[in-house]
Amino acid sequence: MGDEFGPDFISVTDEDGNELELEFLDALEYNGVQYMAFFPADADAQEGPEEEVGIVILKSITENGEEFLSTPDTDEELDTVYQLFMDQIFAEDDDTETDDT
Repeated sequence: MGDEFGPDFISVTDEDGNELELEFLDALEYNGVQYMAFFPADADAQEGPEEEVGIVILKSITENGEEFLSTPDTDEELDTVYQLFMDQIFAEDDDTETDDT
């Protein structure tokens, strides 16, 4: 998903029924599972400097032939996938800086 056509957004509903607008950042596969990273689209609307806005990581699961997005099952899974995304994002940044010079 390149930036040539602008950012990609999705709307998801959390377990409390709140609708969230997310901007797609990146995707990767780990242990045969597809993970996607998003930024909250309304990050600028967060109130107060104490609000830390991070990335939202969701995984793609298939149930009864339908694809759903779900949160990672454990903190360990979330931490591992988060680190993989950070490594991937910073590797892309390093490649971009090298190409520009």
